[in-house]
Amino acid sequence: MIDTKAIEEHVLGILEALGEDVTREGLVETPKRVAKMYAEVFAGIHYSNEEVAQMFDKTFTQRGRDLVFVKDIETFSFCEHHMALMYDMKISVAYYPQGKVIGLSKIARICDLVCRRLQIQERIGSDIAEIMTMITGSEDVAVLIEAHHSCMSARGIKKTQAKTYTQTLRGVFAKHPEQLGGFYHG
Repeated sequence: MIDTKAIEEHVLGILEALGEDVTREGLVETPKRVAKMYAEVFAGIHYSNEEVAQMFDKTFTQRGRDLVFVKDIETFSFCEHHMALMYDMKISVAYYPQGKVIGLSKIARICDLVCRRLQIQERIGSDIAEIMTMITGSEDVAVLIEAHHSCMSARGIKKTQAKTYTQTLRGVFAKHPEQLGGFYHG
């Protein structure tokens, strides 16, 4: 589990190292608030992809092989390099069923939990694709992600409008990405 008391102590130390007066009204509760926030936004850290797949392994029999595509799941994550926010993130997940489908809300929940880890955008796509394959049995999975990164917009190069697009294409989508139709950014 996340050690919120240790986080509080370290945040207090960071504030002191920044030269802040940690006794001033606006900062007195900050270490506790940050610890509580971290426990929430990093809730996925302690779950492996296999455990996430087990949590959301509720499927329904499906005879057809029609494309399932859930577009623009809004979420966020934190990059592992600067602990900076990845925001305005939209994840789209597509797959061809292999005899079973997963509930649509489960796809969004998988995306949320995968993003609640210190991450890089490329791994988010790979993790979601791996979990989707574990649950549905389909190797034909695509995960398209677009996001702003505060490590680019708020520090360093300061390019506020730059977006990062990643795509994880597995199975038929790796060979024929055009099957994603107008959703493909190729």
